[in-house]
Amino acid sequence: MATTTAPDAGLAQTLRRLYFVRFAFALVWAGLLFATASSLGPVSIALLVLYPLFDVAAAGFDARSARAGKPIAALYVNVAISLLAAAGLAVAASSGIPGVLRVWGGWAIVAGLVQLVVGVTRRGLGGQWPMILSGAISVVAGASFVLQATMDGATLTALAGYATLGGVFFLVSALRLGRGRTAQEQ
Repeated sequence: MATTTAPDAGLAQTLRRLYFVRFAFALVWAGLLFATASSLGPVSIALLVLYPLFDVAAAGFDARSARAGKPIAALYVNVAISLLAAAGLAVAASSGIPGVLRVWGGWAIVAGLVQLVVGVTRRGLGGQWPMILSGAISVVAGASFVLQATMDGATLTALAGYATLGGVFFLVSALRLGRGRTAQEQ
């Protein structure tokens, strides 16, 4: 059985810490959004814009930590689309919840595809199957948000659930990375 090399082990530990932070942020964010999701007010709008901005910071940190390899380009794509999503959400908030759901859904689809690419590329580190699965679910969830935007009574509560599930996937991945799994075990 092959084990990860020392540089890979260092990256795995860095990713583990990052994933724990992302889990905690997602849970706190989801709770706050759920509490304010009944309407688009200043707090819910700020939360909606904050989430992709946090994703920008996390992806930037991840890219700097990785230093080399295929996922770097995908992580920078994620930074760009998350910045666009933050700006798009700020603008869409003025048109109402359906507009927000369309922008969030588009972002979830593209970000999910990027997460899939990064997860597949990092399979050898271990702990990436939750990230791969999360990316696939993000694509499906994004499509459902776009569809929900066309229905009467659209709400933001599904976004809180989306963030919570994403956070759980980050937690599972962090725990799996902490076990130092080998590429063959994954």
